[in-house]
Amino acid sequence: MQNLILIGFMGAGKTSVGNCLACETGMDFLDTDERIVAEQGMEISAIFEKYGEPYFRDLETDLLERMQTDTENSVISVGGGMPMRERNRELLRSLGCVVYLVASKKTILGRVQNDGTRPMLNGEDLEKRVERLMREREALYREAAHFRLQTDERSIPEVAREVLSEARKFGY
Repeated sequence: MQNLILIGFMGAGKTSVGNCLACETGMDFLDTDERIVAEQGMEISAIFEKYGEPYFRDLETDLLERMQTDTENSVISVGGGMPMRERNRELLRSLGCVVYLVASKKTILGRVQNDGTRPMLNGEDLEKRVERLMREREALYREAAHFRLQTDERSIPEVAREVLSEARKFGY
C-alpha cells in the first residue's frame, strides 16, 4: 500500500487516528512535526520563537521533498499548517492518499484548550484564533485532500476503519 497522509486542523485527530491506522495495517507511522523536532533538536515552539514561522514552513517543505524518495508504506500525520503552501499540497498528493480529518470548532477547542505546545494558538483569544485559522485553511485542506472525514463524536478505531475503506476507493 502507498502512503496514507492525514491532514487537518490541530486537534482533529491526525496523530491518534494515524497511530491506530499504523497498528491495524502494519504500516509505519510518521508524524512530520515529531520528525522536525528530532532533526532540529528543539521543540516547534522554540523553532518559531528563535527562527520564526517562515523558517519552520521551509523545514516542512524540505521534509516533504525528502520524503518523496525515502518514505513508503507509511501513515503520515502532518502539522496543521503544512498544507498552506501550494508546493506542499503538491508534494503531499504525490506522496500518497491525502485524507482531510475534519472536526468542529467546539471539538477542536475542547482538544487544544490546555495545550501550550502549539505556537499558532498563542496570542489572541483562543476561540477567535481557532475560528480564524480554520476559516483560512478550509479551502486549502480541501484542495490537498483526496477525501475528507468528520471525526466529531466518533471513536478513533471507527475513523481509522473509514479512512481505510475510503482510501481503497482511490486505489490505495
